[in-house]
Amino acid sequence: MIDYRRKTVIKGQQELRCGYTTGTCAAAAAKAAAVTLLSGEICRDVSLQLPGGEHIILETEFLECSENCVKCGMIKDAGDDPDITNGLLICAAVEKTEGETILIDGGMGVGRVTKPGLDQPVGAAAINSVPRKMIHEAVEDVRRQYAWEKGLKVTVFIPNGKEKAEKTLNPMLGIVGGLSVLGTTGIVEPMSEKALIDTIAVDIRMHRAQNEDILLMAPGNYGLDYLKAAYHIHPDQVIKISNFIGDSIDLAVCEGASGIVLAGHIGKLIKVAGGIMNTHSHQADARMEIMTAYAAMAGAGNDILRQIMSSVTTDAGMEILQQCGLLTETMQLILEKIEAHVKKRAGSQIEIGIIIFSNVFGMLGQTENVPNLFKKMNAAQHKEE
Repeated sequence: MIDYRRKTVIKGQQELRCGYTTGTCAAAAAKAAAVTLLSGEICRDVSLQLPGGEHIILETEFLECSENCVKCGMIKDAGDDPDITNGLLICAAVEKTEGETILIDGGMGVGRVTKPGLDQPVGAAAINSVPRKMIHEAVEDVRRQYAWEKGLKVTVFIPNGKEKAEKTLNPMLGIVGGLSVLGTTGIVEPMSEKALIDTIAVDIRMHRAQNEDILLMAPGNYGLDYLKAAYHIHPDQVIKISNFIGDSIDLAVCEGASGIVLAGHIGKLIKVAGGIMNTHSHQADARMEIMTAYAAMAGAGNDILRQIMSSVTTDAGMEILQQCGLLTETMQLILEKIEAHVKKRAGSQIEIGIIIFSNVFGMLGQTENVPNLFKKMNAAQHKEE
């Protein structure tokens, strides 16, 4: 048996502890409840097979028993992952039915899907495919073990799940009333980039499922706030892509989008002008080097270039450019190079629009096609209405 809570991974210069997904906890709770229900004996710990074939043992946190139903809860241990579900009680109630199948649903604190394009259909509990399979297989094993030929109903529930969900992306994604039960491997790797990219992929698929051909993307909250203030665009219309510029472009292309409008703060998107497609500072930080290079192309002298290169922020560098009358020309050169790199990544089948801005200087530039792309987006929305 493997205890993944003792497994560690190296992120940067830190050794971080792995944990278990909500899906693993739900499957373990369902199995322990099923064993207790069908055997009549209290199940204090349970062996569970993960999607990769490994077996783990989890201890139950609580059990409530009646003649036809048993409720069981497991504490979610996410390891060193900054997960809002860490420490929550993930529970399952298993009850006998007159049917012959295993039914899986969500109860209190588990969200419901209200928009198309997600892992589960509209109206279903937000228990994703892999956790559903894990729950079904775990309970089916118990049913075979105790020769139970009738049906069982599994209801996953999460106390405080509704309150916790308000701090997640679920409301924006159209999952209401609670948290999602997630996981693909059953294991949480701390600060996993894959988990973040998977979240972006879900958001892109949801927008495409709503027939949005042109996708509006922004790295973070600055972009969302600017688009709302400058273009009256609701944050729900924007896909938040964090530092994963290249991966998000790839996902949009794979999902068949016809266009992308990428809007972002110059401090983030200037890196794309240098061909950097993951803009996290741990990956690369060449902001001032890139600004200095394009200021030189715009005609800045050596003294100006040294001042820009010594600046700590892009806003400080732009202050110098404004003072010497080269801000507009430099930003235009940077905008054109951002567009070129994004187009190269996306390929020729998709139209690209770029918007760059600063919280200090406001609009710094946009590609000529941005108004037309917004016009197409609005026309498509009115057509849907």
